[in-house]
Amino acid sequence: MDEIPAGSTEAVPQKGTVTQRAIEQIKAMIGEGRLEPGQRLPTERDLAVRLGISRSSMREAIRALTVMGVLEARHGSGIYVTQLEAGDLLETFGVVADLSRGPRLVELLEVRRILESTATALAAARITPDQLAEVEKHLTAMNATDDPEEILAHDLAFHREIAGAAGNDTMAAILEGLSSRTFRARVWRGYQEEGAFARTRREHAAIHRALVAHDPEAARAAAAAHVGEVEEWLRAQLDAPM
Repeated sequence: MDEIPAGSTEAVPQKGTVTQRAIEQIKAMIGEGRLEPGQRLPTERDLAVRLGISRSSMREAIRALTVMGVLEARHGSGIYVTQLEAGDLLETFGVVADLSRGPRLVELLEVRRILESTATALAAARITPDQLAEVEKHLTAMNATDDPEEILAHDLAFHREIAGAAGNDTMAAILEGLSSRTFRARVWRGYQEEGAFARTRREHAAIHRALVAHDPEAARAAAAAHVGEVEEWLRAQLDAPM
């Protein structure tokens, strides 16, 4: 393995716990290119000596970065920098989204509305015929069943295909977390609000028409209206007297 040059760790803010400083220093090594995606880390002992901290603090830092998805342990081989794919690094965010409820869930839906409308607008400009066919397949399947679980499964797949067609992997990874983690709210809405699935079908049809027309602004508006319906419904539920 190539020797990692001793870097200027003085640039790392010297605040917080020793473990936090170690985390920031390892992240700086990666950000500066002294550790590359897929590269094996030096041993725990060597890193501790290099950064001037105890092995126990270094062990905690490596463990924390592994949980974040920045590092990965390979059995019998050592610790490696991951490929730093957006989906891996956003896993922790997904857990937070999954556990959120009440006002925090409304906030997540608000974020999803903003990103979903942007991704759908990008998709309208960039979507290929094959990608459009996949979107249409899920729309058709959604319209062909009255089973709530099937409808919602195709709903998720419909939006996943659109996010992929937008051509931005980081945005798609964020939306994957927001969409699947807000699944609970959509199920709740579907079972409790009469006519919700009929409106969902109409809203998806409007999004599909905008994609077919390659009209980014119409796509943006249709997606914002679709997610906004769920967002406003949930706000109303939280404001309703118990």
